[in-house]
Amino acid sequence: MNRPTPSPVVVEYWCEAQCPDCRAALDDLRALRARYGDALEIQLRHFPLDKHAHAYAAAQAVEEAFAQGRGWPYLEAVLARAEELGERGEALLTEIAGELGVDAEEVDTALVDGRHLLVVDADQAEGRAIGVTGTPTYVVGGVRLDGGKSQDGLRERVEQLVDEALRG
Repeated sequence: MNRPTPSPVVVEYWCEAQCPDCRAALDDLRALRARYGDALEIQLRHFPLDKHAHAYAAAQAVEEAFAQGRGWPYLEAVLARAEELGERGEALLTEIAGELGVDAEEVDTALVDGRHLLVVDADQAEGRAIGVTGTPTYVVGGVRLDGGKSQDGLRERVEQLVDEALRG
């Protein structure tokens, strides 16, 4: 008798690629992946903030990296250099792509032709609609956890919600 494989619990990670707090949250994401493995699906959602001039372009570049199969490593590399992104702008986005084996020319073209604008705009609109005001923010089972103000205890709260969801 084959039992159906349970669907993974989805954690929406609302992120801004120029946000130092989102960089710090990567440790929590790694710990969650290590703890839950395939029982957890972390979905990246974009929420570029107006206070960061290059966050919107960075979100589009991240989407292009995902289209090329290198989204998470690219996002992590951009977040690792968030302050530099503030200084250097879009040139850094293509530079990081080249360093990671992502087609830098395609990243540059995607920023020009706007092929990922709809995804970023839709995420941002949905985020506003559900009350996201800062990053990182997590949504687990419809519960929104705002890490933009403080990340203290956030991973523990996410784990609580995931554990509850896995118990059914």
